[in-house]
Amino acid sequence: MSTSRYDQPDVAGPNAGQHRAVLSVDVVPVSTELRPTPGPIAFLPKPGALFVDAVTAAGGEVSDLSEHTRGIVWLTSRSPSDLGAALDANPQVQWVQLPWAGIDAFADVLKSHNRPHLLWTSAKGAYAQPVAEHALMLALALLRRIPERVRATSWGESTGDSLYGRHVVIIGAGGIAVELLRLLAPFDVATTIVRRSADPLPGADRTVASDDLDEVLAEADVVFVAAAMTSGTRHLIGQRQLTLMKKTAYLVNIARGGLIDTDALVDALESGEIAGAGVDVTDPEPLPDGHPLWSAPNVIITPHSADTPEMTAPLLAARLKQNVAAFLGDGRFAGVVDPEAGY
Repeated sequence: MSTSRYDQPDVAGPNAGQHRAVLSVDVVPVSTELRPTPGPIAFLPKPGALFVDAVTAAGGEVSDLSEHTRGIVWLTSRSPSDLGAALDANPQVQWVQLPWAGIDAFADVLKSHNRPHLLWTSAKGAYAQPVAEHALMLALALLRRIPERVRATSWGESTGDSLYGRHVVIIGAGGIAVELLRLLAPFDVATTIVRRSADPLPGADRTVASDDLDEVLAEADVVFVAAAMTSGTRHLIGQRQLTLMKKTAYLVNIARGGLIDTDALVDALESGEIAGAGVDVTDPEPLPDGHPLWSAPNVIITPHSADTPEMTAPLLAARLKQNVAAFLGDGRFAGVVDPEAGY
């Protein structure tokens, strides 16, 4: 039986410890006036032994939610309104740790509870290594015509393209982008990062602001979507953007399904507007049986498995240890969330 994607599992696979977090910004102490007051930490909706052990190993005190609670570790993406209710009933809480790198499920709670002296942290950067690995796998499989070959029942023609020396565009500048740049380096690709500002991302050949997205899409051989899902990024890739891409270009999405207009993607694949797509996330998700995307040509669909439960659990535990140490000590929290920006 598989674990729901919406819950952080309390399991660590046999290869726990094989990954490390990758952050796009240096961890710096939270300013003194915004630093949470240390105190008991509650796990909601329910505790998990792996994560409780991580908190206690860092010197934290775990207890049930009460008037003494100062921190909450939330372990599911379901029922975000319940988190909001817990915060309403406990205004003394000053720190909330969210379970995933993407926090779009909590967008409304973040906005409605964006109050002074409440610090939010997420797992952003914690899962960057396995997700970037998956993204690279999808790109290489598409270039080498694996969707066609795994369905083949006869020898066929010898076809395929190489990633070496190509132009790669990465939309997003978080930990996944940083790790992707490192994995792509041996292929001697030219890399362009698209982010909110044009501030250079170390390791990229070029960094442009999101206003220049259309321009760089027209130059790309492979486009990786690794951006945060916010109200401003929904359908960031739509019919116009897909039309601008080369007919020989490939699209890979390992961020959130809503960043791409699914209907436009199906049309682009069926018409040959782009050469292929690899998606680990879809809109809707799970992708229903019989959806046209399943039968579109040159597509690989994986079920949000870039970071499996066995991979994410030990990485979240490590993030908890780090942030509990910050909670009790110098305030060097990793994955601090900007409630206004939504990531």
